[in-house]
Amino acid sequence: MNNPLPSRPHKLSFTYLSQEDLLDAGCFDLRMAIEVAEKTMLAFEDHRILFPEKIVQIFDPVSQDRINCLPATLLDEKICGMKWVSVFPRNPQKYDMQNLSALFVLSEIEKGFPIAVMEGTLASNMRVAAMGAIAAKHLAKKDSHNIGFIGAGEQAKMHLLAMKVVRPSLKQCRVSAKTAIEEEIFINELSPILSDIEFIACHTSAKEAMNGADILVTATSAQAPLLKAEWMKPGAFYSHIGGWEDEYEVALQCDKIVCDDWDTVTHRTQTLSRMFKEGLLSHNDIHADLHELVSGHKPGRTSDTERIYFNAVGLAYVDIALAHAMYQRAKTAHIGQELKLQESMVFEHEHILSKIRL
Repeated sequence: MNNPLPSRPHKLSFTYLSQEDLLDAGCFDLRMAIEVAEKTMLAFEDHRILFPEKIVQIFDPVSQDRINCLPATLLDEKICGMKWVSVFPRNPQKYDMQNLSALFVLSEIEKGFPIAVMEGTLASNMRVAAMGAIAAKHLAKKDSHNIGFIGAGEQAKMHLLAMKVVRPSLKQCRVSAKTAIEEEIFINELSPILSDIEFIACHTSAKEAMNGADILVTATSAQAPLLKAEWMKPGAFYSHIGGWEDEYEVALQCDKIVCDDWDTVTHRTQTLSRMFKEGLLSHNDIHADLHELVSGHKPGRTSDTERIYFNAVGLAYVDIALAHAMYQRAKTAHIGQELKLQESMVFEHEHILSKIRL
């Protein structure tokens, strides 16, 4: 028997964007990412962002294999989003695959319907780099000449590109990784893009990569103190990306410690988190959250001799804002695939009675 009610179509669809779609739409734009991150941090400071706690599921406490769910809402844009992100640190060695993959879901908050499902690894890596670059803009010396990396993966590559945007004075990059092959890949991929930078492979020597660097970056999945305090010279800026990558003395010797969000850091497993839980750091030891530097409510670097430490744990609201900006750019370029969510509501479907199983 057909539904006797008149037809009431309620078609819903959303845009699907693959990584290739985002690249074709020109979304691999680190200047855009930096501008979006700065704007969104100011909105957060003005209480225009909803930012609940993320949900973490850790499957292996040793390797830290995990999948996280990170929601946030941009009130001005009327967009609610979620990042579903997996981090499996053993993937590169075990499967020769990336350790991070992510997916974004964006919904409008007038009716609550989804508008986009997007590949999220590109935006996630760009966001990490953008936050490090914004910190460097305020905290690294303006004439920074050389940068050193421990780690040579995707986030390290993104970090270098973003650092070059805010510190065009960079002329030398030294890189150390687990293997010489990883260092070679890093250099081969980035040297054509940054032709004015001298690249130096350090043959897995972290000390060689870090010694004397104006900007130090650790971008690894290690849970061990790889960076030594003695490698950080006066006036250096350190961007800490991962978990526990540096010995406690690195932070203890620094003149300023800045976080993307200190309160969030205290609940995580980074170096600073461990130090806080062990009573070696207090709230009073933290100079600022990054948004306070962007808004000008607190100063950045005030001396060429300051050692400064920046710790980013990741802020979902910046991810969502960047994903929304990428979605808008792709939509303007008419790139992406429209996928059907439903043609109508369940009981409006023709022959619905024949499709029910009780």
